Formats: sequence, C-alpha cells, structure tokens
Amino acid sequence: MRAAVLLEQTLAPVPGGTGRYSAELAAGLARSAGPTDQVISWTAWHRDTRPAVIEGVAGPRRLHLPRRGLIAAWERNLGPVLDGADVAHAPTLLMPPQRRVLRAGARVPLVVTIHDAVPWTHPQTLTPRGVRWHREMAASAVAHADAVVVPTDAVAEELSALFPALGGRLHALGAGVTRTLLLAPDETERVVAQLRLPDRYLISLATLEPRKGLDVLVNALALLGNTAPDLVVAGQPGWGGVDLPAVANRAGLAADRIRLVGRLTDRELAVVLRRASALVAPSRAEGFGMPVAEAMAVGTPVICSDAPALVEVAADAAMVVRREDPGALAEAIDALMRDEPLRARLARAGLVRAARYDWDEVARRAWRLYYELAG
Repeated sequence: MRAAVLLEQTLAPVPGGTGRYSAELAAGLARSAGPTDQVISWTAWHRDTRPAVIEGVAGPRRLHLPRRGLIAAWERNLGPVLDGADVAHAPTLLMPPQRRVLRAGARVPLVVTIHDAVPWTHPQTLTPRGVRWHREMAASAVAHADAVVVPTDAVAEELSALFPALGGRLHALGAGVTRTLLLAPDETERVVAQLRLPDRYLISLATLEPRKGLDVLVNALALLGNTAPDLVVAGQPGWGGVDLPAVANRAGLAADRIRLVGRLTDRELAVVLRRASALVAPSRAEGFGMPVAEAMAVGTPVICSDAPALVEVAADAAMVVRREDPGALAEAIDALMRDEPLRARLARAGLVRAARYDWDEVARRAWRLYYELAG
C-alpha cells in the first residue's frame, strides 16, 4: 500500500495545530507501516521544503505550482495530481481534485481531514474569506471524498448534523501527543534564561487569534490583581490583530505580566510546559485541543473552557469553566494556584488520560481505513 499525504500545511507561514497534525500523522504512518507499505509526501512548489521532511517518509515531492497557485487551482477542481499512490490523504481542506487523483489512469481513494466545525458554529472567529473558503472546501470534501476523518467524536457529531449525507464515510481517528515532548528536557537552564521565564506562571499554547479566547484569559488575570500568576503565551500571531498587551492595559493588568515567546521548538516547549503551574486553554471552539493533551502528558495541570472537544479530550483530568466568562476562569485559576493537592490530583489524572493520545495508534487506524478503501 502506497499512501500519499499532503504536507503543505507544514510549510504555511503559520502552520498551527493543523501543521503539527499533518507532520505527526505522516510520521506515525511511517512508524506503523507494514513491510509492503510506503508513505509518500507532497507539497506545493517551494525552494526550501526542509520543514516537510519526515523521517521514514519518501519526499516531499513538489507539485509544479506554488502555494497560492495550487490553492487557486484546487479550489476549482483543477491542477496537478498526486501520482503513484494507492490512497491519498489531505490532512487539511487543501485537497487535490478528487476526480484527478490517479494511478495508472484509475481514480484512487481520497481521504480528507476536517478538523472542526468552527466555520459554522463560530464564524465570527474567522475572517469572512476564511469562513467562505472552509465551508466551500468542506462541502466539496463531503461531496467527493471517499472518507472524511475528524479528531474527536465532538466534531463528528457536529459534522453529522451539518452533513447527514456523510453517513458511514465519517471516521473519528483521534490525534496524539508529540513524542519529543515526552523526553526529559535538556538545556533547561538555557531555555529558562533565554525566554526569561518567571518562577511561577501559567502557559497558554495558541495562535494569537480571536478563536483562542486569550482576551478572556487576560481579563481573568486582571480580576485577580496582584495575586495573579504571570502568563506565558507560546504561539505565532494569526489574523485579527490580537494585541494582548493592549488587552491587559484596558483591563488594568500590567503588560509585563504577559510574556509572548512566539513559536517554540519541541525541546523548548518541553521545558516551558513542565515548569508551568498550569496550562490554560480558554478557547471559544476547538476540534481537538492538542495543547491540553500535551500538557497532561507531561504532568502539568489543565484548566480549559467547556468547548465540547476540549471537554472530550480532558474528561475529568482538567478544571472546566464556562466560555466567555472571565470571572469563572479567575476563580478556577485562583483555586488551582492555592490548592497543591488539587494540582497534584489533576497532574496524576492527566498522565493517565493523555496515555490514550498516541500518534502510532492514530496511524494504525488510518492504515486500516486506507486498506478498507483500497479494497
């Protein structure tokens, strides 16, 4: 079985969680491949494709169009194809024309991952163009893909309500925790000094955009006043002009209480996550909530919003608060910071819960699906 996986999202200006999903899925497929299986990766035309190089994965092979041209062509069901495979998997909604995914002149099965239902449930957290593009491409995937995969049962339920025609073509394969984060971190002192990490802080891992609810978190910290821990935010700026220092200033929280450290390597993230008093995920909507699983996997307590996917991932291993409620979030943070036994209990529960989020198991489910589709 030769599986083609599109890794274009790993080369995006802001790869985000879908970029990590794409890379980790490909790596898991390579580790879980049978003796006659092969994973082949594809991207648009880039001069430098090193971020898309995955151990055990052939490629990346470059299509003859650059990113913008490829998006424009595939939006119109035109353009280059992924040749030489028995099944093709688009781990985002950027997908090849289904009728043109060919091997020896015959169409091969197409699998598409839809990460969330945000364009329908929370369109205000995306740009108008983003809403339109995601809705149109999702509708195309529903109409033409042989299988649509999602990361959680929560997303499966939302998509089933939106697209009843999916029926048995909808599969919840899950997601996992990056293996590098599970290794004992090295160069801890260097990372602490380089990032100027405070002794006591909360961590939030998120692209800086409205959907992530970071404004709610900053307002919650402002309510706590001088008792609030510092906040470290790891993630790249996204759309929407989210200016956390400005939000803090308006809320009456000193801007120096917030540390924006940008995008981190996995080695750096392992240090930052482990040293944090807690991870806070105040998202308005999510499809999985990878930071929640990652924090639990290294024994860091979690506070998350009641977004359905986050509740599903964390279960009883996190403190769950209402979305859009800075007061409730402030109470949860204060309670957790004051209660060492509670932090210890959540850390233990998180380690147990996170053990189920394994990329190799996700990949094994994907291989079974590929073989079923390819007959």
